[in-house]
Amino acid sequence: MKFAFRHIISYFSIVFLVLLSYKTQAQHGIYDTVRVHAYVTPEGDTIPMAYLPGVDVFTKLTAKQKQYWAEWTRLRNAVYVTYPYAKTASRIMNEINARLVNVHDKKQRKAIIRSREKELRKEFTDKLTNLSIYQGKVLMKLIYRETGNSCYEILDEYKGSFNAVLYQSIAFVFGTSLKQNYDANGKDADMEKIVKDVEKMYGYRS
Repeated sequence: MKFAFRHIISYFSIVFLVLLSYKTQAQHGIYDTVRVHAYVTPEGDTIPMAYLPGVDVFTKLTAKQKQYWAEWTRLRNAVYVTYPYAKTASRIMNEINARLVNVHDKKQRKAIIRSREKELRKEFTDKLTNLSIYQGKVLMKLIYRETGNSCYEILDEYKGSFNAVLYQSIAFVFGTSLKQNYDANGKDADMEKIVKDVEKMYGYRS
């Protein structure tokens, strides 16, 4: 009996060691173990946490969404084209105003304005005439943004009331107005976002 019992004990010992070895290997197997991160809650509990890969979800745009993005793209392209002109207009106005500070004679003031106007015509006439009517509208808004004055007010100041009214009439024929203002927080909010992107891209300063 002692001999048989000793063999039985040895048999169970061998089986236990085999099972223990199998369990240890299973815990470290690449297909048997799922490793997760641990998240500790504010209450001190530990729960498993895992990061799932990102998933891209695609869907068709509605007609309204297509129209919005088409208008956004059109506006963005117009701002990219016209914003440099608005910055130039602001710089030139500052230069002219600086030269007119101590000039009170009307003829002399007109001479200063006309001399600068000739330079502008030579540099920008071809570029500006290639703009579409829509781009022209955007440019007028951007000029207001940069100068604080509408194109009508600028014409009235530098070219006189007659010319301002004349060009306003022409603008009206093409469905626009020289008296457009700029509302960065309202109707022109989308344009303002695009302008900010352009400023960052090209290093402009507001």
